[in-house]
Amino acid sequence: MLRGLRLEGVDYARYQMTAPWGLLFPAQGAARFHFMAERGCWLRTPEGDWVRLEQGDAVLMPRGAEHALASEPGACTAPLGPCAFERCCGEIAEARGGGDGAATLFFSASLNFNVDAQHPLLRMMPELMWVHEMALHEPGIPPLLGSMACELALDRVGAGGILTRLADVVAAALIRSWVERGCGSATGWVAAARDPDIGRVLAAIHLDPSEDWTVDALARVMHASRSAFAERFAAIVGETPARYVAQVRMHQARQWLERDRMRIAVVARRLGYDSEASFSRAFKRVIGKPPSHFRAAEQPAPSARPVDASPAGGFPVIARSEATKQSREA
Repeated sequence: MLRGLRLEGVDYARYQMTAPWGLLFPAQGAARFHFMAERGCWLRTPEGDWVRLEQGDAVLMPRGAEHALASEPGACTAPLGPCAFERCCGEIAEARGGGDGAATLFFSASLNFNVDAQHPLLRMMPELMWVHEMALHEPGIPPLLGSMACELALDRVGAGGILTRLADVVAAALIRSWVERGCGSATGWVAAARDPDIGRVLAAIHLDPSEDWTVDALARVMHASRSAFAERFAAIVGETPARYVAQVRMHQARQWLERDRMRIAVVARRLGYDSEASFSRAFKRVIGKPPSHFRAAEQPAPSARPVDASPAGGFPVIARSEATKQSREA
């Protein structure tokens, strides 16, 4: 199932922060990735708890939930001022901020999945994936993090490009480890994907959603009779094969319309519909809105300055800590 799931980085930054400091990362559609290269810091999780990130730790927020990084718990209170960013090369930014205390060096990235946000696998992922919980089962992750630490610390020529690729690979490895270790406590679709027979059927559907997947065709993939396949699929997945195929096809159509900017008529033909009208009716029945809504939607500028604090912004805003405010008031 992971063969068709890919991550593509859209924004990256190398942060050099000095205590006291706090960074608020607003919610966004893209995933967030952080790697601590020197010293550690505190993470306010999407649930609001403060946990310690040590040097060498990495975390991934697959759905881009709001969170914060800070030099101490409680430091991130409000977006009171901008962090100083400087675009150094391509999509890489250099960021500095904070006070006069101890320095922390870390790397952050915003990453897009190549699948719709409503893909079952994305919906079932936890809000936070922590590398130290998975590194024991994914021996390739520690060497990748070691390479990231070297590139960040030495700041050599070409380090930016190497860091972006390493971040993409580490994030993908985290997701693979989560899936292979049983996806935490996830059930339902994940259990179906791990079933040898039904998993093979789901993989075929997701790898080629434009195929004419009739119940007979899917039964042949599973090497079962039509009735036996339909009964087992519904029992494990929780819905009929036809309904599941329709959802996958329409979510793929949404990607083509929104991400690839395909015309509605082209998408309809790719999915085998005789007319644009019949495709539009099927699309609205599954997605809830007509395809024209997504075709006409404005796409975010690809090279915006990384200082936007809005939910669509790629980078955070810096917040002064309570300690800093108190010292200035004294």
